[in-house]
Amino acid sequence: MTNATSHSDGLLAGYRIVDLSSMLAGPFCGYQLALMGAEVIKVEAPEDGDLARLFGADADLGQQRMGASFLAQNAGKSSIVLNLKDKNDRAILSDLVATADVVLENYRPGVMTRLGFGYDVLQTLRPGIVYCAITGFGATGPLSQRPAYDQIIQGFWGVMDITGTPESGPLRAGFPICDILGGLHGAYAIAAALARREQTGEGARLDVSLMESTMSALAWAASNYLIAGKDPSRFGNDNTAASPSGTFRTADGMINIAANKQQQYEALCHAIKRDDPISDARFALRRDRLTNRAELKAEIEHTLATRGTAEWDTIFAAASVPAGPVLSVPQALSHPHIAARDFVQQFDDMPVPSGRPLSILRGGFQVDGKSPKVDRPPPHLDAQRDEILADLARRQKRVAE
Repeated sequence: MTNATSHSDGLLAGYRIVDLSSMLAGPFCGYQLALMGAEVIKVEAPEDGDLARLFGADADLGQQRMGASFLAQNAGKSSIVLNLKDKNDRAILSDLVATADVVLENYRPGVMTRLGFGYDVLQTLRPGIVYCAITGFGATGPLSQRPAYDQIIQGFWGVMDITGTPESGPLRAGFPICDILGGLHGAYAIAAALARREQTGEGARLDVSLMESTMSALAWAASNYLIAGKDPSRFGNDNTAASPSGTFRTADGMINIAANKQQQYEALCHAIKRDDPISDARFALRRDRLTNRAELKAEIEHTLATRGTAEWDTIFAAASVPAGPVLSVPQALSHPHIAARDFVQQFDDMPVPSGRPLSILRGGFQVDGKSPKVDRPPPHLDAQRDEILADLARRQKRVAE
């Protein structure tokens, strides 16, 4: 552990991360570490820095290199611009690495070595360093040198093929799930490596691929093929293993119902005041309900059409039927449960002249009853350069003395 002061009091307070990544998977990984209290120093390229600074729905923010896509996962970090082809800037990076616990990057395999910062060099600069490289396909294998973005991974490794309906054909997920999974895998691998280092003093070389991060999440679908020999297929909004379990139409929208167990199925029938499906031979057993899924869905939707989604949601909650509305992203973010869990963190002002507050999402966990948070908004490009260099100078002075 370094002597660095963390931006927040958290599980990884005192650890310093040198983050050379850009766009989503790597920065999302770094953001998770920042939420856990680590100090994350974001090393960015000259001119535009992290390419995500230019992305997002607000064009004005993008022009100011503070795009919404960048703001989403870079709060709590410091920024310094270094040209890694410049001798002086490489020397600064060497000094940073010497103070770090973790180096995080998402270049293609081999780039760090060509820049003069391969794992062997990093180990020399900082014995016990944890080095995490996040790539599309991993550091080895026949695809290792291919460029990869989230949609490429979704198509390559089965996600799109099992998403959608037989009529729609393959569909991508509505958000970059492979990048997010890669970032999460990177964050917990780093945390685990740091835990081992506390015990043994040994660093680690972490090779995180979007491919394996994604395919590991396909465990249920893949098991049907690996174990049962059944090729997964597209079921749309229906649960492949249970019925009635999926999305159902109401009088004014959609509701998800997951009555996977017999008790839940009967509770559902009682809640909609329809006992006849319970005694109907077509729906008597779990396998019968799967075989006659379409007929059962028609029966349920016939009754659901008499009330709106919100009313049915209240009824099902009271009856302990697993169910919930299909909300839009704005509806979900404004739900009172989100506020109760303190899941959205707000800064008073955008880190650009706008007069608007900045809201960002926190992590998917709480620690001792509190949601993790960061105490500074996403940084302007190179905003903490003087602060970082001054800290390095102090450290070098202490070593010299």
